[in-house]
Amino acid sequence: MKALVYHGPDHIALEDKAKPVIEAATDAIIRIATTTICGTDLHILKGDVPTVTDGRILGHEGVGIIEETGKSVTGFHKGDKVLVSLITSCGSCSYCKKGMYAHCKNGGWLLGNTIDGTQAEYVRIPFADNGLYLLPPDAENEAAVMLSCILPTGLECGVIKGQVKPGDTVAIVGAGPVGLAVLLTARLYSPSAIIMIDVDNNRLETARMFGATTIINNTDGNAVQQVMTLTKGIGADVVIEAVGLTSTFAVCQSIVAVGGHIANVGVHGKPVELHLEKLWSADITLTTKLVDAVTTPLLLKMVLSGKLDAKKLASHRFKFPDMLHAYQTFEHAAKEHALKVVISIE
Repeated sequence: MKALVYHGPDHIALEDKAKPVIEAATDAIIRIATTTICGTDLHILKGDVPTVTDGRILGHEGVGIIEETGKSVTGFHKGDKVLVSLITSCGSCSYCKKGMYAHCKNGGWLLGNTIDGTQAEYVRIPFADNGLYLLPPDAENEAAVMLSCILPTGLECGVIKGQVKPGDTVAIVGAGPVGLAVLLTARLYSPSAIIMIDVDNNRLETARMFGATTIINNTDGNAVQQVMTLTKGIGADVVIEAVGLTSTFAVCQSIVAVGGHIANVGVHGKPVELHLEKLWSADITLTTKLVDAVTTPLLLKMVLSGKLDAKKLASHRFKFPDMLHAYQTFEHAAKEHALKVVISIE
Protein backbone atom coordinates (compact mmCIF):
# COMPACT_ATOMS: atom_id res chain seq x y z
CA MET A 1 0.00 0.00 0.00
CA LYS A 2 0.97 3.67 -0.29
CA ALA A 3 1.65 5.57 2.94
CA LEU A 4 3.07 8.90 4.15
CA VAL A 5 6.20 8.03 6.14
CA TYR A 6 8.19 10.13 8.62
CA HIS A 7 12.01 10.01 8.43
CA GLY A 8 13.01 12.58 11.02
CA PRO A 9 12.53 16.35 11.28
CA ASP A 10 11.52 18.00 8.00
CA HIS A 11 11.64 14.70 6.10
CA ILE A 12 8.54 12.81 4.96
CA ALA A 13 7.98 10.64 1.88
CA LEU A 14 5.15 8.85 0.11
CA GLU A 15 6.27 5.22 0.03
CA ASP A 16 5.18 1.63 -0.50
CA LYS A 17 4.59 -0.13 2.83
CA ALA A 18 3.25 -3.54 3.79
CA LYS A 19 -0.51 -3.62 4.32
CA PRO A 20 -1.29 -3.98 8.06
CA VAL A 21 -2.62 -7.25 9.41
CA ILE A 22 -4.65 -8.27 12.45
CA GLU A 23 -2.28 -8.57 15.42
CA ALA A 24 -4.78 -8.98 18.26
CA ALA A 25 -8.34 -10.24 18.49
CA THR A 26 -9.53 -6.70 19.28
CA ASP A 27 -8.02 -5.20 16.10
CA ALA A 28 -9.71 -4.00 12.94
CA ILE A 29 -8.21 -3.16 9.56
CA ILE A 30 -9.69 -0.05 7.93
CA ARG A 31 -9.46 0.92 4.28
CA ILE A 32 -9.07 4.68 4.57
CA ALA A 33 -11.28 6.80 2.30
CA THR A 34 -10.58 10.26 3.72
CA THR A 35 -7.87 11.60 5.98
CA THR A 36 -6.45 15.01 6.88
CA ILE A 37 -3.41 16.69 8.38
CA CYS A 38 -3.35 17.92 11.97
CA GLY A 39 -1.32 20.73 13.46
CA THR A 40 0.25 18.05 15.65
CA ASP A 41 1.66 16.47 12.48
CA LEU A 42 3.49 19.74 11.82
CA HIS A 43 4.85 19.65 15.37
CA ILE A 44 6.10 16.12 14.61
CA LEU A 45 7.86 17.42 11.50
CA LYS A 46 9.60 20.06 13.63
CA GLY A 47 10.88 17.34 15.98
CA ASP A 48 8.64 18.42 18.85
CA VAL A 49 7.26 14.88 19.44
CA PRO A 50 10.22 12.56 20.17
CA THR A 51 8.00 9.47 20.52
CA VAL A 52 7.55 9.52 16.73
CA THR A 53 10.48 7.61 15.23
CA ASP A 54 11.95 7.08 11.78
CA GLY A 55 9.72 4.96 9.56
CA ARG A 56 6.41 5.82 11.24
CA ILE A 57 3.32 6.28 9.08
CA LEU A 58 1.79 9.57 10.19
CA GLY A 59 -1.84 10.57 10.74
CA HIS A 60 -4.49 10.06 13.40
CA GLU A 61 -7.66 11.23 11.62
CA GLY A 62 -9.72 9.26 9.17
CA VAL A 63 -12.95 7.90 7.74
CA GLY A 64 -13.01 4.53 6.02
CA ILE A 65 -14.51 1.11 5.48
CA ILE A 66 -13.83 -1.92 7.65
CA GLU A 67 -11.82 -4.48 5.72
CA GLU A 68 -11.36 -7.08 8.46
CA THR A 69 -12.01 -7.50 12.18
CA GLY A 70 -10.42 -9.58 14.90
CA LYS A 71 -12.36 -12.36 16.59
CA SER A 72 -13.20 -10.27 19.67
CA VAL A 73 -14.60 -7.24 17.82
CA THR A 74 -18.36 -7.27 18.33
CA GLY A 75 -19.59 -3.79 17.39
CA PHE A 76 -18.38 -3.62 13.80
CA HIS A 77 -18.34 -5.79 10.71
CA LYS A 78 -16.67 -5.93 7.32
CA GLY A 79 -18.10 -3.25 5.05
CA ASP A 80 -19.16 -0.84 7.82
CA LYS A 81 -18.36 2.83 7.26
CA VAL A 82 -16.56 4.18 10.33
CA LEU A 83 -14.97 7.23 11.89
CA VAL A 84 -11.50 6.64 13.35
CA SER A 85 -10.83 8.33 16.69
CA LEU A 86 -7.33 9.58 17.40
CA ILE A 87 -7.53 7.93 20.85
CA THR A 88 -7.01 4.22 21.40
CA SER A 89 -8.48 2.89 24.64
CA CYS A 90 -8.72 -0.59 26.10
CA GLY A 91 -11.76 0.35 28.19
CA SER A 92 -10.68 -1.67 31.22
CA CYS A 93 -7.56 -0.12 32.78
CA SER A 94 -7.68 2.26 35.75
CA TYR A 95 -7.46 5.37 33.55
CA CYS A 96 -10.20 4.16 31.20
CA LYS A 97 -12.42 3.48 34.23
CA LYS A 98 -12.01 7.20 35.07
CA GLY A 99 -12.86 8.25 31.52
CA MET A 100 -9.27 9.38 30.96
CA TYR A 101 -8.90 7.47 27.71
CA ALA A 102 -5.95 9.56 26.51
CA HIS A 103 -3.94 8.04 29.36
CA CYS A 104 -5.04 4.44 28.75
CA LYS A 105 -2.30 2.13 29.98
CA ASN A 106 -2.63 0.08 26.79
CA GLY A 107 -3.43 2.90 24.41
CA GLY A 108 -3.87 6.66 24.37
CA TRP A 109 -2.65 8.63 21.38
CA LEU A 110 -0.98 5.82 19.44
CA LEU A 111 -1.96 6.38 15.80
CA GLY A 112 0.71 8.24 13.90
CA ASN A 113 2.71 8.45 17.12
CA THR A 114 3.90 5.10 18.45
CA ILE A 115 2.06 2.92 15.89
CA ASP A 116 1.37 3.49 12.20
CA GLY A 117 -1.37 5.98 11.45
CA THR A 118 -4.10 6.93 9.02
CA GLN A 119 -2.24 8.73 6.25
CA ALA A 120 -2.18 5.49 4.33
CA GLU A 121 -4.45 3.30 2.24
CA TYR A 122 -5.00 0.95 5.21
CA VAL A 123 -4.57 1.24 8.97
CA ARG A 124 -4.77 -1.17 11.90
CA ILE A 125 -6.96 0.05 14.76
CA PRO A 126 -6.33 -1.57 18.16
CA PHE A 127 -9.32 -1.99 20.52
CA ALA A 128 -11.60 -1.31 17.58
CA ASP A 129 -14.82 -1.47 19.60
CA ASN A 130 -13.63 1.59 21.57
CA GLY A 131 -11.79 3.51 18.85
CA LEU A 132 -14.30 3.47 15.98
CA TYR A 133 -17.71 5.07 15.46
CA LEU A 134 -20.30 3.72 13.03
CA LEU A 135 -21.29 6.18 10.30
CA PRO A 136 -24.34 6.14 8.05
CA PRO A 137 -23.38 5.20 4.48
CA ASP A 138 -24.39 8.68 3.28
CA ALA A 139 -22.45 10.62 5.94
CA GLU A 140 -20.21 13.28 4.40
CA ASN A 141 -16.60 12.19 4.81
CA GLU A 142 -15.26 15.75 4.95
CA ALA A 143 -17.53 16.60 7.86
CA ALA A 144 -17.05 13.32 9.71
CA VAL A 145 -13.24 13.42 9.58
CA MET A 146 -13.27 16.64 11.62
CA LEU A 147 -14.56 14.52 14.51
CA SER A 148 -11.42 12.38 14.63
CA CYS A 149 -9.45 15.06 16.46
CA ILE A 150 -10.00 18.81 16.21
CA LEU A 151 -13.64 19.13 17.26
CA PRO A 152 -13.40 16.91 20.38
CA THR A 153 -10.03 18.52 21.16
CA GLY A 154 -11.48 22.02 20.95
CA LEU A 155 -14.53 21.11 23.00
CA GLU A 156 -12.84 19.00 25.69
CA CYS A 157 -9.44 20.65 26.13
CA GLY A 158 -10.56 24.21 25.50
CA VAL A 159 -14.25 24.80 26.18
CA ILE A 160 -15.10 22.20 28.81
CA LYS A 161 -11.74 22.27 30.59
CA GLY A 162 -11.85 26.07 30.49
CA GLN A 163 -15.33 25.96 32.06
CA VAL A 164 -16.91 28.30 29.54
CA LYS A 165 -20.28 29.52 30.85
CA PRO A 166 -23.16 31.57 29.46
CA GLY A 167 -22.24 35.25 29.50
CA ASP A 168 -18.46 34.71 29.66
CA THR A 169 -15.97 36.70 27.67
CA VAL A 170 -13.82 34.12 25.89
CA ALA A 171 -10.49 34.89 24.20
CA ILE A 172 -8.99 32.30 21.85
CA VAL A 173 -5.33 32.77 20.99
CA GLY A 174 -4.76 31.08 17.66
CA ALA A 175 -7.21 30.96 14.75
CA GLY A 176 -5.90 27.78 13.18
CA PRO A 177 -8.13 24.72 12.73
CA VAL A 178 -8.13 23.81 16.44
CA GLY A 179 -8.73 27.41 17.47
CA LEU A 180 -11.65 27.54 15.06
CA ALA A 181 -12.94 24.26 16.49
CA VAL A 182 -12.78 25.88 19.94
CA LEU A 183 -14.75 28.81 18.54
CA LEU A 184 -17.46 26.61 17.00
CA THR A 185 -17.94 24.57 20.16
CA ALA A 186 -17.65 27.54 22.56
CA ARG A 187 -20.67 29.07 20.86
CA LEU A 188 -22.73 26.11 22.15
CA TYR A 189 -22.29 27.56 25.68
CA SER A 190 -23.60 31.08 24.87
CA PRO A 191 -20.65 33.28 25.88
CA SER A 192 -21.37 37.00 25.59
CA ALA A 193 -18.20 37.65 23.57
CA ILE A 194 -15.61 35.59 21.71
CA ILE A 195 -12.35 37.38 20.92
CA MET A 196 -10.09 35.67 18.37
CA ILE A 197 -6.39 36.59 18.25
CA ASP A 198 -3.97 35.61 15.46
CA VAL A 199 -1.47 37.10 13.00
CA ASP A 200 -3.22 35.75 9.87
CA ASN A 201 -5.93 38.06 8.52
CA ASN A 202 -7.48 35.31 6.40
CA ARG A 203 -7.97 33.05 9.41
CA LEU A 204 -9.26 35.96 11.46
CA GLU A 205 -11.85 36.78 8.80
CA THR A 206 -12.84 33.10 8.80
CA ALA A 207 -13.22 33.31 12.58
CA ARG A 208 -15.50 36.30 12.14
CA MET A 209 -17.64 34.31 9.72
CA PHE A 210 -17.71 31.43 12.22
CA GLY A 211 -19.08 33.71 14.94
CA ALA A 212 -16.22 35.57 16.64
CA THR A 213 -17.49 38.89 17.98
CA THR A 214 -14.06 40.57 17.81
CA ILE A 215 -10.93 39.70 15.81
CA ILE A 216 -7.47 41.04 16.68
CA ASN A 217 -4.37 40.81 14.52
CA ASN A 218 -1.36 40.60 16.84
CA THR A 219 1.33 41.13 14.20
CA ASP A 220 2.37 44.37 15.90
CA GLY A 221 2.13 42.85 19.39
CA ASN A 222 -0.67 45.03 20.72
CA ALA A 223 -3.28 42.32 21.28
CA VAL A 224 -2.98 42.56 25.06
CA GLN A 225 -3.68 46.29 25.03
CA GLN A 226 -6.64 45.80 22.68
CA VAL A 227 -8.21 43.09 24.82
CA MET A 228 -7.81 45.09 28.00
CA THR A 229 -9.31 48.17 26.32
CA LEU A 230 -12.18 46.11 24.96
CA THR A 231 -12.92 44.60 28.38
CA LYS A 232 -12.45 47.91 30.26
CA GLY A 233 -9.31 46.61 31.99
CA ILE A 234 -10.91 43.41 33.27
CA GLY A 235 -9.62 40.82 30.79
CA ALA A 236 -11.24 37.64 29.55
CA ASP A 237 -13.01 35.16 31.80
CA VAL A 238 -11.67 32.22 29.79
CA VAL A 239 -8.50 32.36 27.70
CA ILE A 240 -7.74 29.39 25.46
CA GLU A 241 -4.24 28.86 24.05
CA ALA A 242 -4.48 27.06 20.69
CA VAL A 243 -1.03 27.51 19.17
CA GLY A 244 1.70 26.05 21.37
CA LEU A 245 4.28 28.86 21.38
CA THR A 246 6.01 30.71 24.20
CA SER A 247 4.75 34.04 22.84
CA THR A 248 1.10 32.98 22.58
CA PHE A 249 1.14 31.51 26.07
CA ALA A 250 2.50 34.84 27.33
CA VAL A 251 -0.44 36.66 25.72
CA CYS A 252 -2.85 34.34 27.55
CA GLN A 253 -1.31 35.19 30.92
CA SER A 254 -1.58 38.90 30.22
CA ILE A 255 -5.26 38.99 29.25
CA VAL A 256 -6.89 36.59 31.74
CA ALA A 257 -9.26 38.23 34.22
CA VAL A 258 -9.03 37.90 38.00
CA GLY A 259 -10.73 34.62 38.86
CA GLY A 260 -10.35 33.57 35.23
CA HIS A 261 -9.23 30.39 33.54
CA ILE A 262 -6.40 29.66 31.09
CA ALA A 263 -7.00 26.42 29.18
CA ASN A 264 -4.00 25.21 27.22
CA VAL A 265 -4.78 23.30 24.03
CA GLY A 266 -1.66 23.92 21.94
CA VAL A 267 1.19 21.41 21.66
CA HIS A 268 4.29 22.94 23.25
CA GLY A 269 7.67 21.77 22.04
CA LYS A 270 9.61 24.27 24.15
CA PRO A 271 9.36 25.59 27.73
CA VAL A 272 7.21 28.60 28.50
CA GLU A 273 7.62 31.23 31.19
CA LEU A 274 4.93 31.15 33.87
CA HIS A 275 4.49 34.56 35.49
CA LEU A 276 3.43 33.48 38.95
CA GLU A 277 4.71 36.78 40.33
CA LYS A 278 1.65 38.31 38.63
CA LEU A 279 -0.81 35.44 38.81
CA TRP A 280 -0.31 34.06 42.32
CA SER A 281 -2.84 36.42 43.87
CA ALA A 282 -5.34 36.55 41.01
CA ASP A 283 -7.22 33.29 41.61
CA ILE A 284 -6.25 32.01 38.18
CA THR A 285 -6.92 28.43 37.12
CA LEU A 286 -4.51 26.98 34.55
CA THR A 287 -5.40 23.66 32.94
CA THR A 288 -3.76 21.30 30.49
CA LYS A 289 -5.36 18.30 28.86
CA LEU A 290 -5.04 15.59 26.27
CA VAL A 291 -8.26 14.94 24.39
CA ASP A 292 -10.10 11.80 25.60
CA ALA A 293 -12.66 11.89 22.76
CA VAL A 294 -15.50 11.27 25.22
CA THR A 295 -17.54 13.95 23.43
CA THR A 296 -17.25 12.34 19.99
CA PRO A 297 -20.68 10.64 20.14
CA LEU A 298 -22.32 13.95 21.09
CA LEU A 299 -20.49 15.86 18.37
CA LEU A 300 -21.30 13.15 15.82
CA LYS A 301 -25.01 13.53 16.54
CA MET A 302 -24.74 17.29 16.08
CA VAL A 303 -22.87 16.97 12.79
CA LEU A 304 -25.22 14.31 11.38
CA SER A 305 -28.27 16.38 12.37
CA GLY A 306 -26.87 19.52 10.74
CA LYS A 307 -26.63 21.42 14.04
CA LEU A 308 -22.83 21.72 13.70
CA ASP A 309 -21.35 22.48 10.30
CA ALA A 310 -17.99 20.71 10.52
CA LYS A 311 -17.40 20.62 6.78
CA LYS A 312 -16.70 24.34 6.66
CA LEU A 313 -13.40 23.70 8.43
CA ALA A 314 -12.12 22.14 5.17
CA SER A 315 -10.46 24.65 2.84
CA HIS A 316 -8.34 22.53 0.48
CA ARG A 317 -8.82 19.11 -1.08
CA PHE A 318 -6.18 16.73 -2.46
CA LYS A 319 -5.89 13.23 -3.84
CA PHE A 320 -3.57 10.87 -1.96
CA PRO A 321 -0.76 10.95 -4.60
CA ASP A 322 -0.55 14.71 -3.90
CA MET A 323 0.01 14.18 -0.16
CA LEU A 324 3.35 16.03 -0.10
CA HIS A 325 1.72 19.02 -1.77
CA ALA A 326 -1.03 18.85 0.84
CA TYR A 327 1.60 19.07 3.61
CA GLN A 328 3.29 22.02 1.90
CA THR A 329 -0.06 23.79 1.64
CA PHE A 330 -0.84 23.19 5.31
CA GLU A 331 2.66 24.23 6.40
CA HIS A 332 2.23 27.55 4.55
CA ALA A 333 -1.32 28.12 5.74
CA ALA A 334 -1.11 31.91 5.77
CA LYS A 335 0.14 32.11 2.19
CA GLU A 336 -2.26 29.43 0.93
CA HIS A 337 -5.25 30.58 3.02
CA ALA A 338 -5.49 27.05 4.37
CA LEU A 339 -7.56 25.67 7.24
CA LYS A 340 -7.92 21.90 7.18
CA VAL A 341 -6.65 20.13 4.09
CA VAL A 342 -8.66 17.02 3.25
CA ILE A 343 -7.09 14.08 1.43
CA SER A 344 -9.22 11.61 -0.51
CA ILE A 345 -7.78 8.13 -0.90
CA GLU A 346 -10.73 6.47 -2.63
